[in-house]
Amino acid sequence: MANMTVNQRSQFERVELSTPTTGVQVRESRYVVAYTVLATALVGALGYATVTLIDGWAQAIVFGFILLTVAGAMIAVSPTRRA
Repeated sequence: MANMTVNQRSQFERVELSTPTTGVQVRESRYVVAYTVLATALVGALGYATVTLIDGWAQAIVFGFILLTVAGAMIAVSPTRRA
């Protein structure tokens, strides 16, 4: 019997997140809905305040690049992203 390498053992013992029994379990979906509603309202209010306070094209460009950076970070850390 051959010894397994660290990489082989990691692949063998890894948690498969796509399987419902090993992924994240949510007992009460109403808490998720409440958080989603509150987070959406907060992001909307902050976004509105940001857009109304932009004073000039330079601030708009900086804000646009901040949004692009956030979108790039979301893509980079996406769990469904292939390497």
